[in-house]
Amino acid sequence: MHLSSARAIVTGGVSGLGLAVARHLVAHGGKVALFDVNDEKGAAAVAELGEANARYFKTDVTHEAGVVGNVNAAREFLGGLNVAVNCAGILGSGRVLGKEGAMPLSQFQTTVMVNLVGSFNVAKAAAELMQHNEAGTDGERGVIVNTASVAAYEGQIGQAAYSASKGGVVAMTLPMARELSRFGIRVMTIAPGVFWTPMVDGMPESVQQSLAASIPFPSRLGQPAEFADLVAYILGNTYLNGETIRLDGATRLAPK
Repeated sequence: MHLSSARAIVTGGVSGLGLAVARHLVAHGGKVALFDVNDEKGAAAVAELGEANARYFKTDVTHEAGVVGNVNAAREFLGGLNVAVNCAGILGSGRVLGKEGAMPLSQFQTTVMVNLVGSFNVAKAAAELMQHNEAGTDGERGVIVNTASVAAYEGQIGQAAYSASKGGVVAMTLPMARELSRFGIRVMTIAPGVFWTPMVDGMPESVQQSLAASIPFPSRLGQPAEFADLVAYILGNTYLNGETIRLDGATRLAPK
């Protein structure tokens, strides 16, 4: 699809990777609905992108009825819905056996609920509407792009919950793509390496530098605009389907 025809829901859309995607789509003539939980950043994002191009919807991605309602409202604002990009996520880091004892189960559950269940929740609600779209090139009716992480493959110490949640996103990509193929809906996942996002901004500079040094080439953190570029390419290339693309400068995470 052409980016100018993109009518997109972007979760985690008011900062980091999600905001970069929203900026890229709007810059190329698309419209976006930003699903997130930070009202202040939501208002700032809409002010930057323009009220005609973007609207913020306060959304808990783990809430089924709330997501269905907001997906319907987003389609009304957008004048259609053919793209869903899941960028909402939390780190949920913590050791299985920490100094204070075993990880509380609630911490593991919350991480999986937001990163995995939340992604599925938005994807299925979006697909339910996309199936009724008029078919475009190759019979395409919509595209869902999920965000995993290289931690899905080489999770570090302290990332058991995070890696499990992101591994689930990777694992559901192919079966979802296979199932939705009859509706002309593609499903792709991006597994970013270490990117400049609010998650990383909070880390000490020494940690940021050591992270950058561990990346083979280029030896730097990823730029959110590079993630947005890949999303845009996925939207434009109809033959990309059912796969996870690593975007990571050839990094492979060490144990810690």
